[in-house]
Amino acid sequence: MSEFSKSLSVTTSGLKAQATRLRHLAENISNADTPGYRRKLVSFETDFNTGRGVSGVETSRVRLDQSTLERVYDPSHPMADTDGYFDGSNVDLLIELSDAREAQRSYEANLKVFEQTRKMSSGLMELLKK
Repeated sequence: MSEFSKSLSVTTSGLKAQATRLRHLAENISNADTPGYRRKLVSFETDFNTGRGVSGVETSRVRLDQSTLERVYDPSHPMADTDGYFDGSNVDLLIELSDAREAQRSYEANLKVFEQTRKMSSGLMELLKK
């Protein structure tokens, strides 16, 4: 496997992992007001693919945040208990948006590496044609 292929393989794994992370962050943001919703946490682990001679990154199993749910007072809500409280979600929009920004920048960095590798490969092919 050429060094260009290895580089593309590593950046592709990074792109896929960040896309998965962004998808779960979007789910968290969209469910911020859903009663009882627990935010999803995505972590990364190294993908040792010995067949290709490179390692990349992949997402591990999605976990649910076990922090306490926000107690919301609304006696008119159908899920309210006798005291007028119900469990909200544990999604903090500020954290989700900052995580989304970080994931977006990581995705863009991987995309830049992918584009640069492709340009270097094309440049090498042009040199070899001469």
